[in-house]
Amino acid sequence: MRDRDQFRREVAALRKGSWVVVDEVQKLPALLDDVHEILSRPTLEIRFALTGSSARKLRRGQANLLAGRAVTRAFFPLVAAEFGFDFEVDDLLAFGCLPQVREETVATERIDLLDAYGTTYLTEEVRAEALVKNLAPFVRFLEVAALMNGQVTNVSSISRDAGVARPTVQGFFEVLVDTFIASWLPAFRPRARVKEVVHPKFFFFDSGVVRSLARRLREPLAPTERGPLLETYLLHELRAYVNDSGIGGELSYWRTPSGSEVDFIWSRGGRHVAIEVRASERWREQESRSLKELAASVARVRPIAVYLGSTPLKDERVEVLPLASFLRALEAGEILS
Repeated sequence: MRDRDQFRREVAALRKGSWVVVDEVQKLPALLDDVHEILSRPTLEIRFALTGSSARKLRRGQANLLAGRAVTRAFFPLVAAEFGFDFEVDDLLAFGCLPQVREETVATERIDLLDAYGTTYLTEEVRAEALVKNLAPFVRFLEVAALMNGQVTNVSSISRDAGVARPTVQGFFEVLVDTFIASWLPAFRPRARVKEVVHPKFFFFDSGVVRSLARRLREPLAPTERGPLLETYLLHELRAYVNDSGIGGELSYWRTPSGSEVDFIWSRGGRHVAIEVRASERWREQESRSLKELAASVARVRPIAVYLGSTPLKDERVEVLPLASFLRALEAGEILS
């Protein structure tokens, strides 16, 4: 809707208690001033649901962000509690959790949907929003960034591989984060007795989108893909739970220069849940080493391992859970607590 006067007249004609849904509100940021004015008139009792796929234009345009008048919520792809815990892992890693993709049972149709998402949304929508002036370097960057998914990010290295200037690459990362296509996972800084790596990791929001951008949708799932894609999926489940439950806290990862690493740490109020993920059906004792090292150096850590086996295990303090068991416990509020 481009006619703001018409918008105000239509809202004024609604019954008290009505909901008004505005999709892609970032395309007309000035509309937020009208929403603010309507919310300032409590006698109208109108409620708004404002959705958008980019915060970038709102911030840059100094739009009215309705501070103190709006609650912010994030939408995520489907989680296991929605599509069922008895899923086939490799299928999930290969095609991701977007609702339309999960509903489709034919692989070729799933590939078409993900290709369309990669080529249409991530390029045409970005172009339409005027977030990137020159699309060709952005497309090259997307493919390289997909190959680096789940790794500690070296902007200079990606700049060289994509053939794009470093400041431009940094701007491209900001575009992906601002459009909710990806997120940074910061390094955990516990002031422990060991030195930690401090650079963040970069994750796309969905494993199917990662494979689409890396041009691997038509290839069998390679063993080297399973680990990073499983981490991508677990991060999605953790972020969705933190957001939907209102539990709060921060997510990070832990790594030392000597090679010790824990994939995810949820922290709140001095308490930590450390989660190590392994894309294997067998848990080996040495795979608990990093969790034990972290638990020995930082107070109030609950160490949990997730693997693709079928039997829950216990390795000293480390709880080793099959993926489905972990997801059920997460949904029940038994993990991040």
